[in-house]
Amino acid sequence: MQNNKFLELNANENSLGMSDSAKQAIIESLGEGFRYPDNPRAALISKIATIHGVAENQISLGNGSTENMRAVIQMLQHKALKEGKAFQMVIPVPTFDCAEMYANSIGVPVVKIPLTAENYDYDFDELQRAADDFDGISLLYICNPNNPTGIITSTEKLKNWVSNAPDSHYFLLDQAYLEYVSDPSFESGIEWLKQGLSDNLIVIHTFSKLCALAGMRVGYAISNPQAIETVEAFMSMDNTNLSGAVAAIATLNDAKFLELSLRNTNQSRQMIETVLDDLGLRYLPSQTNFIFHEIKGDLKTYIDRMRDNGIKVGREFPPVTGFNRLTLGTPDEMEVFIKVLKEFREKGWV
Repeated sequence: MQNNKFLELNANENSLGMSDSAKQAIIESLGEGFRYPDNPRAALISKIATIHGVAENQISLGNGSTENMRAVIQMLQHKALKEGKAFQMVIPVPTFDCAEMYANSIGVPVVKIPLTAENYDYDFDELQRAADDFDGISLLYICNPNNPTGIITSTEKLKNWVSNAPDSHYFLLDQAYLEYVSDPSFESGIEWLKQGLSDNLIVIHTFSKLCALAGMRVGYAISNPQAIETVEAFMSMDNTNLSGAVAAIATLNDAKFLELSLRNTNQSRQMIETVLDDLGLRYLPSQTNFIFHEIKGDLKTYIDRMRDNGIKVGREFPPVTGFNRLTLGTPDEMEVFIKVLKEFREKGWV
């Protein structure tokens, strides 16, 4: 790699870059930068509501979906304190760790349940047991598809669990990679909300992945109106900046870009699956813009060697060992990665 520029395949960003329509919308909005973003925020909420078929008062915009995550945790901690109850969060591991980080920062106990050893799926029995055995309020964080594994969990099992859970169990369902899912068995938690499946379900989503707006920090939560009103009390004011709001609206209106973005990722996934098959390296069936694949040899050494070759790949995700998470960049970027990976095989490193 030249000019000390790394190929960044480590953060699940969309290296296709934001759409031209989003860039143009930002430029055109700069003249309004002295005003608060009330109107663009309202327009974005309306657009999201239309797309998902929900009411506008079922949506809470976040400064990235991680803000929605934080607010839900704080809301439930406040509820527990107010009612004189204990509060815990239950998470599978490994998974996206921002919810755990927020919980740790405010003293909320976090119970970690390892994924199943045979297929790296959620251990429903143990997750549910951790909540059932707790005398208080439990928040169960479920990322589906999961990060870093990239796989989806059983819709039937998850839906049955959510619909039959007691009032003291809350579910924070992170669907950051929703648009990449191609498995026909998958059902979005947003549909469950529309069916009135549970009053304790909050679904979060982001514009950071398919829409390629990670730097704009725009996400949202969807739930029933009462839950959203309660969560909103813990959100910062005017938390969606003008540029992020207009860029998100422009991208949602840009069907050609969204099709290109999805096609780009699907092509890159096929390229990586082909080379991993050729090299005999196991990988999990990704429903995301990354792929979790086997590495034969020491993982830290592999990560360092990739970096020495100008490529950043994912970190370690304990307790899972021997697997690395690779962001699916553009097909051109995948060509560079494949060349280096094949060189590693020739040297006996993978």
